[in-house]
Amino acid sequence: MNFQKVGIVGSGIMGSGIAEVVATAGATVILRSRTSQTADAVLVGLEKSLARKVAKQLHSHATANIIRSRVSATMEFADLADCDLIIESVVEDLDTKKMVFHELDQIMKPGTILTTNTSTLSVAGLATTISHPERVCGLHFFNPAQAMPLVEVVRPLSASDETVEAIIEFALACGKEPVEVKDQAGFVVNALLFPYLNHAVRLLGQEVATIEGIDIAMKGGCGFPMGPFALLDLIGLDTSVAILDALDVAFGDANFAPEPLLRQMVSEGKLGRKSGSGFYDYGQ
Repeated sequence: MNFQKVGIVGSGIMGSGIAEVVATAGATVILRSRTSQTADAVLVGLEKSLARKVAKQLHSHATANIIRSRVSATMEFADLADCDLIIESVVEDLDTKKMVFHELDQIMKPGTILTTNTSTLSVAGLATTISHPERVCGLHFFNPAQAMPLVEVVRPLSASDETVEAIIEFALACGKEPVEVKDQAGFVVNALLFPYLNHAVRLLGQEVATIEGIDIAMKGGCGFPMGPFALLDLIGLDTSVAILDALDVAFGDANFAPEPLLRQMVSEGKLGRKSGSGFYDYGQ
């Protein structure tokens, strides 16, 4: 592990998942959350995740305890000042991410690399908000971060070769498969994935098949591990709309314009697994 102390900003599903990945790889992790409640929830969630791995005999009790001991939570940006690497993983909103980058620029020690887990936004646009844009690149994990092997390492024009190489080494040390990609909206995976997901919603509106039927068809016909509606629920419908909106702005292609049904479901609070209902009901 080329970074001994790693800061993570964001206590959502991705932030907490990344924290477990990094701690498992051997680094000390400090996770910054906005509130003490969400900070505590991350630590409780980590303990539950590690307990499941012990039950499945993927970790021993001793190993799980060591991993847990490496992670702490804070509400203060200043507590990340001594980190060698900081991973931003807050809501997919450019203004919010710029605010976080500005706060971090005030406290980071010289030489710290700053990465963003953005799935669609311009990394170069974020890099311009700090004093040393050459030390900024994208590090896009996929959900669930603990299980998904891929990370997209996004190279903006402003990033130095040393920064990108260090982040590729970090991803490998975390047991991931890094793919270097151009700083373009959606990178590789989401640029290909979201038109497909959006079109599945369109087919549903056209009554070509039911939700269950479309999911079964794509699993059975294409060998996908889950169908588009189950995947939309896992990603989060609000996140999916935000990604499609960003792609639509970037490319002006009708295939990226979110289907009205998606927006309607978000307005009704049906966000998928995290809210308890989306295209499927999760009984929460």
